[in-house]
Amino acid sequence: MKMKHEVLSPAGDWERLNSAILYGADAVYLGGEIFGMRSSAAKFNDDLLEKAVKFAHKNNVKIYLTCNTVPTNSEADKLTNFMKNAQDIGVDALIIADFGTMMEAKKFAPKIPIHISTQTGIMNYKTANALYELGARRVVLARELPLSDIEIISKKTPSDLEIECFVHGATCMSFSGRCLISQYMVGRDANRGECVQPCRWAYHIMEEKRPGEYFPIFEDEKGSYILNSKDLCLIEHLDKLSNAGVTSFKIEGRAKSSYYVATVTNAYRMATDILESQDKYVLPEWIKDELTKVSHRHYHEGFLFGKPAQGQYYKNGGYIRNYDIVAVVDDFDGEFLHCTQKNKFYAGDNVEILQPHERPFAFKIQQLFNDLKEPIFSAPHSQMKLYIPFEKEIKKGSIIRKKAD
Repeated sequence: MKMKHEVLSPAGDWERLNSAILYGADAVYLGGEIFGMRSSAAKFNDDLLEKAVKFAHKNNVKIYLTCNTVPTNSEADKLTNFMKNAQDIGVDALIIADFGTMMEAKKFAPKIPIHISTQTGIMNYKTANALYELGARRVVLARELPLSDIEIISKKTPSDLEIECFVHGATCMSFSGRCLISQYMVGRDANRGECVQPCRWAYHIMEEKRPGEYFPIFEDEKGSYILNSKDLCLIEHLDKLSNAGVTSFKIEGRAKSSYYVATVTNAYRMATDILESQDKYVLPEWIKDELTKVSHRHYHEGFLFGKPAQGQYYKNGGYIRNYDIVAVVDDFDGEFLHCTQKNKFYAGDNVEILQPHERPFAFKIQQLFNDLKEPIFSAPHSQMKLYIPFEKEIKKGSIIRKKAD
């Protein structure tokens, strides 16, 4: 019997949680109002977290709660209630980076499995074994590990210690996200979820005796992006990760859009299904292409095959965006798709429709109608309700997107 793998997706808010579940995540990780590493992302308060757990469990999806910052003395007082509440509402795991937090979880939420965050920086089997002995049931390995080291950790740790690895998303220029630049530059601590991403900024140098005269570090007159790391994409290597002992494929992006969550989750869901159902892992080209249809930086394979020769992208710090989501399908009445607008589009546009667990297909919008069924030339208003004539049923939550101009 083939090994089962988990597709683990991010959720910064309810919309992204719904997208992750709809498009095939086995588990979702999210943050509460405190102790999370994404302060800019919308957070789940206690009531919403309880609702999220019930919704996920109804759909046979697990919820992992992040508490992976290092608490200050004043915050440490809040750990007890945080842990008790997490256990009361049925959270499936706690993602932890701090030893004091871990001990508090064991004491006040003993029924919840502990997953050790990548922030801990697990680079070897001895560390993984020590954490297992302390009560960890999963380790999220450091992103700087090559495949050979991942395999050694898997082989030299107990069989019931689960191995999780990041397979997709933004990467940090510092070791496993332990960066101090944001704190130094603007007083926003990356290790407390407040990073403003100064590694994506342009930099120049100034010669000591020429104050006010700036020189680019790189030949581009706009400056240098020497700290700007590429995005990780390992979808073509899931079989190698599986053979090395990885059982959970983690997607980065709690601050990313619901469209990103849906598209990337769908791609890794389809890829994982192929991995588990076929003797040889052969990935169709269209699945790879899906990952170019979300906002992303240039992709690379991280440290999977050793130290990356070209892990940084020097020309700019921005994203590549080839497609825009224009609408979401709310319903189908046999004649019309009922949709909610996300970005402006027009009658006559060529678009793609992405349904959960399916390959996208092209479609030309011949006509558009507003919520009164009156014909309209374009859909210019955010969140407006509209109708598109269509011949067959499309799943609720499907995405309509078009190539960016």
